[in-house]
Amino acid sequence: MSQHNARYLKITGFILYFFFVLAAFVPLVGLWSYLCPGPLSESQTVIIPHGTSTREIASLLSSNEVISHPLLFRIAAKLTSGDSLKSGEYEFSAGHSMADVMQLMHEGHSVVHLLTVAEGLTSDDIAALLKNTVALTGDTPRAPEGSVLPETYRYSYGDSRASIISRMQKDMQETLNSLWEKRDLAIPLKSPKEALILASIIEKETGKSAERPRIAGVFYNRLRTNMRLQSDPTVIYAITKAKGPLGRDLVHDDMAFPSPYNTYTTDGLPPEPICNPGRAALEAALHPEQHEFLYFVADGTGGHVFSKDLAQHNQNVTKWNQIKRH
Repeated sequence: MSQHNARYLKITGFILYFFFVLAAFVPLVGLWSYLCPGPLSESQTVIIPHGTSTREIASLLSSNEVISHPLLFRIAAKLTSGDSLKSGEYEFSAGHSMADVMQLMHEGHSVVHLLTVAEGLTSDDIAALLKNTVALTGDTPRAPEGSVLPETYRYSYGDSRASIISRMQKDMQETLNSLWEKRDLAIPLKSPKEALILASIIEKETGKSAERPRIAGVFYNRLRTNMRLQSDPTVIYAITKAKGPLGRDLVHDDMAFPSPYNTYTTDGLPPEPICNPGRAALEAALHPEQHEFLYFVADGTGGHVFSKDLAQHNQNVTKWNQIKRH
């Protein structure tokens, strides 16, 4: 073999060895970059809109300093998850590796928010609450009064307002049916709907849990003696049609307001609920306290004082009016 050929083979062998080493080294570097801690020094929340491509996701993550190598991220996404990265709102912790980021998005572990619906809100109140929850999408359907269960609900970025309403209605229906099956059989109600209507009145009468069964007992005593319920919240609902607060105290003339919801002028229960009652009010309506009280009025401490006859009630009303004047 000539000296020239030997030199050629030596150079060729060196080049092949170099590329062999490089071919083995590059994947190792890529794997190291994929597994090593990322550039974040503190937690960062990033929203990935629905329909975002893998290229766009990589760019978003890079611009938010979640990852350092967008191209490597795209390659890894293709190899490890088949580009099946889910949209949503994600919180990435400090030092999250690219592997951590990939797993989080592949499994869809997005940020979970909590939405609390307070007892006694009207359906319009709840619709406004959902409308102002910016992480939700779509229009807000108005649920029939009393059809949603006040509770704390979990949701993620991009969930629809309609889906939240649907969950609330499902929870109310299941809760109401379950409680109805366990009701006190002595109560003079014919259906779960009647229980829902009465519970909505109880809910608006008091914010004290301990009082709800007692107030329920008052209403049942009135129903049994063919006395009208005479509930102030029903008058307010009749006047405002649940479009907002009354903005003033009720006056005597209000008690004659013509409406099937006004329980001062209409016998029995209103035709529909006047708010969305919580579980405690439903339980009170179905398990009232047994007593002889027929009247109650505010006591100035956030609760009520109860009486068995009109004379005692009138004395209690006088005391309450004195408290209000001071």
